[in-house]
Amino acid sequence: MWRRHAGSRSSVFANVKSRLLAIFVTLGGLALTGAGLRWMEAPLWAALRAEQPALRLGSAGAAAGQGVTLGLLGGFRAIVADFTWLRLHVIWEQRDLAATDTLLRLVTTIDPRPLYFWVNGARIIAFDMTAWRIAEAGGHEVLPAVQRDRLGAEQARLAIRLLEEAMTFHPGNAALWIERANIELNRLRDGEAAAESYRKAWEQPGAPTYAARLHAELLRRLGRKAEALVWLTRLHPQLPPEEEGTELVLSRIRDLERELAVPVMQTYRPAASVPPGRSAGESRK
Repeated sequence: MWRRHAGSRSSVFANVKSRLLAIFVTLGGLALTGAGLRWMEAPLWAALRAEQPALRLGSAGAAAGQGVTLGLLGGFRAIVADFTWLRLHVIWEQRDLAATDTLLRLVTTIDPRPLYFWVNGARIIAFDMTAWRIAEAGGHEVLPAVQRDRLGAEQARLAIRLLEEAMTFHPGNAALWIERANIELNRLRDGEAAAESYRKAWEQPGAPTYAARLHAELLRRLGRKAEALVWLTRLHPQLPPEEEGTELVLSRIRDLERELAVPVMQTYRPAASVPPGRSAGESRK
């Protein structure tokens, strides 16, 4: 499973590397400044670790992050976070679970602004770390399915906890709710929770239409077809006619009407599109 997600994260790591090349000279100056202010490092790290237990690095691989000092961050916060992410990539390739987890906490503490730290971090925790733990326990051939599911559920809950923390820094972000829904659906196999998360994703500004469609699809799979039909009939008028998903939504409406044996006179009649909103479950004003 972890290999399927490696491609997207590798591109993120590559983008960060190219960005760092452009600021190499600046980092040289930062290094000189750090040497002059090294005496500040110990007390600052002690204070940070006291507030953030996750920063108590427990392995040699993660110890590289201890060179970061809060006193030097300031405008260099993004640079320091990028270097920490690159270090995380090295540790991730080694499948060092403890160090990877520590550096994930560290990078989001240093700079919580980049969304890709949170999203890719949640994927690593939910999918990669599950694969690592299964492999360490003997692999799929040795470990019973019930134990594999238990490990996956544990990691999924940790990933969701990270996404919940991300939401405090990025309120109203659809991508975080979508990522949560994906983990609930594919790792926890909790259709109810995933349907709710897709609904919340759609309510956020700039949410993609597929979040609303997936909410309806999960309602249908859960046997809540009448709810799915109501949702889609309220969604369809909000979508622009030229959008590819608009016709797909209408097709799903027709399918549900047939499955529910809706009388012809009560079937949905498309009207002119209205400006898109963010909640298909509420009437527009």
